[in-house]
Amino acid sequence: MKKAMRDLGVSSLGCFSHMIQLVVHDGLLSQKSLPATLTASHWTLLEKINTILAPFEEITKQISVATSTTSEVIPSVVVLKRLLAKQTTEDSGIKTMKATLLAAMGTRFQTVEAEPLYSVATILDPRYKDRYFTSAESSKLARSALTQEVERNEESSLQTATTEAADPASKTPRMTAEPNASSCFKGVYEEFLQEHAAEQGGASSTATQVQIETYLAEKTIHRTESPFEYWGKNKERFPSLATTAAKFLSAPSTSIDSERLFSTASNILDEKRNRLSGDHVETLIFLKKNLPMYLSLNPKDLNPQED
Repeated sequence: MKKAMRDLGVSSLGCFSHMIQLVVHDGLLSQKSLPATLTASHWTLLEKINTILAPFEEITKQISVATSTTSEVIPSVVVLKRLLAKQTTEDSGIKTMKATLLAAMGTRFQTVEAEPLYSVATILDPRYKDRYFTSAESSKLARSALTQEVERNEESSLQTATTEAADPASKTPRMTAEPNASSCFKGVYEEFLQEHAAEQGGASSTATQVQIETYLAEKTIHRTESPFEYWGKNKERFPSLATTAAKFLSAPSTSIDSERLFSTASNILDEKRNRLSGDHVETLIFLKKNLPMYLSLNPKDLNPQED
């Protein structure tokens, strides 16, 4: 599949959840193996390992939902790095594991902020914007890539008969995941927002730059809110940014949801239902995937006789 996409010239990214699994694998290999009979100290060590791996589990669940996008990769990486870099009194016995996890994060995500597909998606997510880049240079490169992308979209929109028909931001926003009441991160995301609260962009000279600087100067929305709903409400204020956001925020951060779709297809078309036509299978898969979301957005359609 990767070779086919390369041959077609289509941009692609690796599965974020798989890369996280590889990091955890490296960390577990660095820990000494335990004996068959566990003592009280061994159980204490296992509890510490469970605690240090809990953020990885939370991140994996967060990026596994259908609405997860590539915009969550950079914030997740920098937050995990900060958590692993913090030293506590409970680190006894797992210092090597924490160091290995941190080193693996640095190795496997070394160039994540330099990848425009990640950086532009992050900066266009109103939950994160430019608050989670680890250096001024990375933030500058992300802004530059965003400016170029918006200008290209504006040029192409001039060649379109009607901008409204070509604007994918007018689509119905997707659903958001339910917020996790007991998060492992305990305000680490908010730390980045506070650190960047005073930062201001440079002077703007074009309409595109005015939109970008105005958008970035505004406060971020809460992490549990939907970026799709935000752009649905603000597409009139930032039309060029909304069009670009619809393009970049549509990219999933993992292949999990597509794998779920393959499982759905195998559940519909099996040895007992092997005479279905391709069109019928496609329709059933579409309904299975989209009908629950449609009904949640239009609850009246569940009981039309009540109207």
